[in-house]
Amino acid sequence: MRIITLFFLITIFYNPADAQPKMNFSSTTHDFGTFKEAEGKKSHTFQVTNSGNQPLVIQNIVASCGCTTPEWTKTPVPPNGKGTITAIFDPAGRGGPFSKTLTVYTNSKPATVILTLKGEVIARVKSTEELYIWPVGQVRFESSEIPFASVVKTEKKIRVMPAINSSGEPVKVEFEDLPPHLLLKMLPATLKAGQKGLVECTYFGTKDSRWGNVRDIVKVKLNGVVQEKNLYISANLVEDFSRLTKEELANAPRMVPLSNRYDIGPMNQLSEKTVEFRIRNDGKRDLIIRDIRPACDCTTLLQDHGLTIKGGETGLIRLKFSSGNFLGSISKPVYIYSNDPKNSQAILMIHADVKPSKKN
Repeated sequence: MRIITLFFLITIFYNPADAQPKMNFSSTTHDFGTFKEAEGKKSHTFQVTNSGNQPLVIQNIVASCGCTTPEWTKTPVPPNGKGTITAIFDPAGRGGPFSKTLTVYTNSKPATVILTLKGEVIARVKSTEELYIWPVGQVRFESSEIPFASVVKTEKKIRVMPAINSSGEPVKVEFEDLPPHLLLKMLPATLKAGQKGLVECTYFGTKDSRWGNVRDIVKVKLNGVVQEKNLYISANLVEDFSRLTKEELANAPRMVPLSNRYDIGPMNQLSEKTVEFRIRNDGKRDLIIRDIRPACDCTTLLQDHGLTIKGGETGLIRLKFSSGNFLGSISKPVYIYSNDPKNSQAILMIHADVKPSKKN
């Protein structure tokens, strides 16, 4: 009778929810303090204790940054047992204060715990080669390219780029064969041995007839000698819609591609296919297609780059796609630039499944 009663009481008071692992940390935060980047990777091990009555399983750990790598006990941690989570922080290129987290996923409740690493990295002093990565003769430039991002067609923009004379002699820096929309000069024009300077580049949007993403090549001349390496100037040329009135915006053209993708389907290598896209103007005023620019030499425009479509009407864009030596699934974009203030750029995609050319 006592055995039955004891079993009855155990059955009443036993709660399966009490049978579970419990994850405990002595601390969930570690401060590395201040240290030099040159010291390399730092690691800290968090101690995990399972205070529950079932095995604890650390299922996964996700770091908030690629600079932090977690390592942990992969086998189940028994009740009253201990495990470890080691966090390895790589300070390379990450000067200044930092705070990174590790999200720990387990079979306990709560199922997740956040561990935090913090500290401050004293950045390593970079060498001249690291600060000025583009060497052209005796002069090193910060980059091979001066990016302008968006340039409104009605404006003039100026950007500068640092440079240094890495030689032991004075160097006069000049730029040749500039297009009308660019003006480049070195400040100062002649750099003394080891002297730093600035390349000043002026972009005249009004003088560039192109649209969208463009790139120019600039020749560098040092002490009267044209160098083999060049500088590059990039920009995204856009229309100025800021002065349109509410009425003009209400009556503006609306560019609507009836399809953004043309699927050629199977085609052989070294063959050609004609591709057609239809563009509808859902606005009231004329839609002016400023430019039609394929991103690949494999695609050729079969009409003028400009196109005007009346309100409510549809226009046709015809291109020729050459498969060349491509093989397999191929997708190539075609960029469309227009005077639609809400959708001035559209991307049309040409897709083909290129098969090996048939042998004779």
